[in-house]
Amino acid sequence: MSESEILNDIFTNGIIGPHVKMLGPVADGGRIRFLTTPGCWGPMITPTLRGGHEVNVPVAVEGAKIGDAVVIRFESLKILSKASSSGVDRSVEGAFIGDPYVAKKCPVCKEPWPEFEVKGIGQEAIVCKKCGSPASPFRMVHGYTMLLNHSKGFGVTVDADKAAQVAKKAWEYAQLPSKSRQVPVLVLGKGDMPGVPARMRPFLGQLGSTPAVDIPDSHNAGDFGYFLINAPHPYSITKEQYERDLTDGHLDIDSARPGSILIVPVKVDGAGIYAGDAHAMQGDGEVAGHTTDVAAEAVIQVEVIKKLALDGPILLPPEEDLPPLAKPWRKEEWEELKNYAKELGVELEESAPIQFIGSGPTINDAAERGFARIAKLFGMSIEEVKNRVTITGAVEIGRLPGMVQVTLQAPLTILEKLGIADIVVKHYKLPY
Repeated sequence: MSESEILNDIFTNGIIGPHVKMLGPVADGGRIRFLTTPGCWGPMITPTLRGGHEVNVPVAVEGAKIGDAVVIRFESLKILSKASSSGVDRSVEGAFIGDPYVAKKCPVCKEPWPEFEVKGIGQEAIVCKKCGSPASPFRMVHGYTMLLNHSKGFGVTVDADKAAQVAKKAWEYAQLPSKSRQVPVLVLGKGDMPGVPARMRPFLGQLGSTPAVDIPDSHNAGDFGYFLINAPHPYSITKEQYERDLTDGHLDIDSARPGSILIVPVKVDGAGIYAGDAHAMQGDGEVAGHTTDVAAEAVIQVEVIKKLALDGPILLPPEEDLPPLAKPWRKEEWEELKNYAKELGVELEESAPIQFIGSGPTINDAAERGFARIAKLFGMSIEEVKNRVTITGAVEIGRLPGMVQVTLQAPLTILEKLGIADIVVKHYKLPY
């Protein structure tokens, strides 16, 4: 029996995939309310978490089968944390096997995923229960603590003394959901660049469908997932699984925010929609590797599209987030276009903005994969895709080293055949 709305406040231990038990099902057309934990740094420094993040367990969607797609309408996002901390990382030699996000171990007693306790504050406060040695596999080379003003919509970084005060009350400032198992990154007490103001522009770094193979949650993307191929730890995958089974749920694209629509592939029955890794703000590229992770409450609405087989996500960002050349045509300019096309003796193509996610080990690989996904779904040549992107869209960097948004104005006739034209036309209020 499906439910019209599901509250999801349960989290994985960092692994996402077909063997993770789903909640639900939620009804086709129903809503999911996620209480999410901070993403990168907290899970990264917590020795028992295995994925680099701590995402919500997936939710099954009624009627979603392999080969379908699920439309996710992003309705709202409320930040719960009072503060955040982030910075550039350095892994600790001897504290992991192959991948510090995944296969953690105590660098002294070699205990895998060691139980731990927090003693005081600072970079060595998280210690192995077995031997008492610092057990986090990461250090923050240059970092900051930022206090967040929700009502004003901005944050300001603080000095080392204030960061230490926040660190002593880390759980109070982090406002973690009760079932979270991470250590708040605020415990580190970093204050290397005080007085920097930043606008809050929150979004979810993780939002998507369950991959068809059990993998670390932060690696469900073409860039980080590449490190799992033949890796020396239990979550190793093959190159074939990498190319076939991931769903790019770890987007880190700042347009995945309220007012956007995400269309995601179904690669396990039920789809398994999950969320996490909310950020208070992030510039394109996430060039520091991490940003202001926060606890948050997100509400989405889901709808199944039958027999729309996707290799990766499609994003319909809020109109203001579209590249200039992809902005939707408005009634007055469309009338002028029709008149000009008539003068030229050509039939004007009705089109709509659409954005495909491309991912890979490098930005170039990610862009090429995005082009290939469009060409395959639209039945176009790669060359035509590149021409259309060049004059009606753009390639934008979501995250380094390899997550991009490939945007173009797509022929409406193709979108109609795929069964998504109405969604796009209504979302952008197109004049036809």
